[in-house]
Amino acid sequence: MTTDFDVIVIGSGPNGLAAAINLQIKGLSVLLIESKSILGGGLRTAELTLPGFKHDICSAIHPLGIASPFFNTLSLNRYGLQFIEPTVAAAHPLDNGKSVILTKDIQETAARLGVDRNNYLRLIAPLVQDWEAILPDILAPFHFPKNPIKYSQFGLKALWSANLLSKRFETNEAKALWAGMAAHAIQPLENLTTSAIGLVLLAAAHKVNWAIPQGGSQAIANALASCFLSNGGTVQTDFHVKSLAQLPSAKAIIFDVTPRQLLQIAGHTFSNIYKWQLEKYRYGMGVFKVDWAIDGQVPFTDEKTHKAGTVHIGNTFAEIAHSEARTARGEHQEKPFVLLAQQGVYDTSRAPEGKQALWGYCHVPNGSKQDMTEAIEKQIERFAPGFRERILARHTFNTEQLESYNPNYIGGDINGGIIDWRQLFTRPALKSSPYRTSTKGLYICSSSTPPGGGVHGMCGYHASERVFKDLF
Repeated sequence: MTTDFDVIVIGSGPNGLAAAINLQIKGLSVLLIESKSILGGGLRTAELTLPGFKHDICSAIHPLGIASPFFNTLSLNRYGLQFIEPTVAAAHPLDNGKSVILTKDIQETAARLGVDRNNYLRLIAPLVQDWEAILPDILAPFHFPKNPIKYSQFGLKALWSANLLSKRFETNEAKALWAGMAAHAIQPLENLTTSAIGLVLLAAAHKVNWAIPQGGSQAIANALASCFLSNGGTVQTDFHVKSLAQLPSAKAIIFDVTPRQLLQIAGHTFSNIYKWQLEKYRYGMGVFKVDWAIDGQVPFTDEKTHKAGTVHIGNTFAEIAHSEARTARGEHQEKPFVLLAQQGVYDTSRAPEGKQALWGYCHVPNGSKQDMTEAIEKQIERFAPGFRERILARHTFNTEQLESYNPNYIGGDINGGIIDWRQLFTRPALKSSPYRTSTKGLYICSSSTPPGGGVHGMCGYHASERVFKDLF
């Protein structure tokens, strides 16, 4: 049957772009549809506060972007993408005035942990050593791994709760560092599998660093879009898809959306069992985000923190674990765990000379409308006295505003759904392939599919491989 396109991809986040590029490179005709005027999904940069201050609207630091097995086949530097490696990947300030520092040098990082030096090396060094062998298996749907022994060594640790794995450390410093990494899982640290993201982030820091795209996250989207177009792809922006009837004809449609939007657009075509599974899909905590235009730098008490691309603010493991657990139960925290990104320390194009565009958020109950600006700024001020005196302007997003900006952020959930043990192997439904729907020709490729959230494009890549094998 003749169709207008071989494949239509709906949504231009990193996964939609990856799926479109992969299939276009394979020689298919692909239409990429985006509801906004600019491609990128969570990869967008804009002047949110004052003229000349470029803020990353959603994602900011990209350790898995520079490590992505698929993105690394595209030579995106040819399309203008340049990554900056920070001297300090991340810092974790403590109430004693000192900070725990994460650098690309694993020996340097471990040495700063005192008596936990060897404990840290025993935990992380094998992952760094096996990185190339296990990463393709980590960033993939559930399958028999290509390197089963090495992967199982990672997998057994990854299944642990962050709380249990923290007992490998003796010092408050090492436990705090670990808590900040594991809290990226956006769920209580006593949950099984919360160690997985912490392990990957630490290994990534030592292997590829936590890279910052020059000019903002939009630069990643621009490079991916240029790659797609240079291979003959077709783009249509300002097209909000609400119904399959709006679309041109195609042999396959791939949705870079979460289950809720997928049901709204195509639910009438699904089997009862598949539709039931999508309706039961669970979303996790949301985020409250603040962007600041500040004068100078954040005045952290510890000078080493000034050089960190990312700062985890939450003090001890116990304090962070308490905050995350209570937030997951629907409570707002006076002292929330805060993720702060200082891209301007390394990318001076983000703000006028002597100024900085600062990015940060804390976790909140899903769907929360509470303004957390005061709580976030108090947490920063706690480790950087005088911070608020340097604020020139601020812009905030609550969960409702985030979802309005990007419909994939249901209730402010930036991960496409909670990745706890109950949903680890059933994202978005229990099927032989997580990317197939129950309707022939309809597929899903968002972060609601394996391997989940992060700017790596691997959900889109694997979904497009499934489409190609099934239909072409």
